[in-house]
Amino acid sequence: MAISRREFSRLGALGIAAHTISPVSLLGQTNQKKIGYCVIGLGRIADHHMRGIAQGSSSAVAGLVSGHRDKAERIAAQYNVPTSSIYSYEDMDRIRDNKAIDAVIVCLPNSMHAEYTIRSAKAGKHVLCEKPMSVSVPEAEQMIAACNEASVKLMIAYRLHYEPINLKAIKLIRDGALGKVEAISSVNGFNIARGEWRSTHALGGGGPLMDVGIYSLNAARYLTGEEPDQFTAVASTPDRDGRFDGVEENLTWTMRFPSGALASCATTYGASMPGMYKVFGSKGTLEVGSFNYQGLHLKATYKEKPDAPAINIDETNRELDPMQFVRQIDHFSGCIAENKTPNTPGEEGLRDMQYIRSIYRAAGINFS
Repeated sequence: MAISRREFSRLGALGIAAHTISPVSLLGQTNQKKIGYCVIGLGRIADHHMRGIAQGSSSAVAGLVSGHRDKAERIAAQYNVPTSSIYSYEDMDRIRDNKAIDAVIVCLPNSMHAEYTIRSAKAGKHVLCEKPMSVSVPEAEQMIAACNEASVKLMIAYRLHYEPINLKAIKLIRDGALGKVEAISSVNGFNIARGEWRSTHALGGGGPLMDVGIYSLNAARYLTGEEPDQFTAVASTPDRDGRFDGVEENLTWTMRFPSGALASCATTYGASMPGMYKVFGSKGTLEVGSFNYQGLHLKATYKEKPDAPAINIDETNRELDPMQFVRQIDHFSGCIAENKTPNTPGEEGLRDMQYIRSIYRAAGINFS
């Protein structure tokens, strides 16, 4: 069932909707023009992005798109956005004439990512789109094609690709500290409240796999540096309380990689499952928790030789929210300023959508 942005705005009024991996050099010159962003959708994730923009040095909030003018005006005053740069969903195509806007950030429910990415590209604006990229593989392909046709950049907001703890985990694996990666275990989930748009198929496009499970999927890929070639999956919905009428509640899946490494992952909307991953290698193990916006923690134990003493690493990233969003936005702004391809382009999002399709189909769930 499709749902329009006007209908989503109405739900929001009712309180339902409320509820490589090295960075590109930043814009170093103080007289360099900041990259101006129009934020599309003013919900929870948009707040993280806007605070990240404000705390960074490369960017500025230059426009807002919302179905609630009063809310948009309050936020505009907070970020010094002129009221003439506030748009509705119906007239947002006028951003093409706003020279202060270089790019957009799509912060809408999953099922709306494709429409507003494509409209923004046609308006000549670069696009930073929240994950999951879309709710189908064809939509993801259309988003990439639209941005290529308009000669604008498309980046998917995989913030952990720019986060120091995850970067350190990747480096330890690439440097061979853990030896050959044999297996990865990862979980991520939470007990979702009633009335959340994420648990509706019309807006979320699926259940927890689309929302929080994608972190485990993407992590297994960037940790191994490989693409999975075989999937198994099982889904279940034990709580028949009306929250999961259109989507699965629980899903577990396995992935095999060409090297022989196996990843075992689980996600849920029915229980607290703090996000984390653990890597098992022939020389040692590595664990990172969690997938949160701050306080990520890495623990590793390995031996360079069988008879050598164990090396132990215990490190926490003490940066506070929204620093991950600062790093992410500075990366994209640097790509725009220097005409470089982002580290997480549309193709990265497309691959995850293809694997999500494989996982859902392995679990017997229809997904295009």
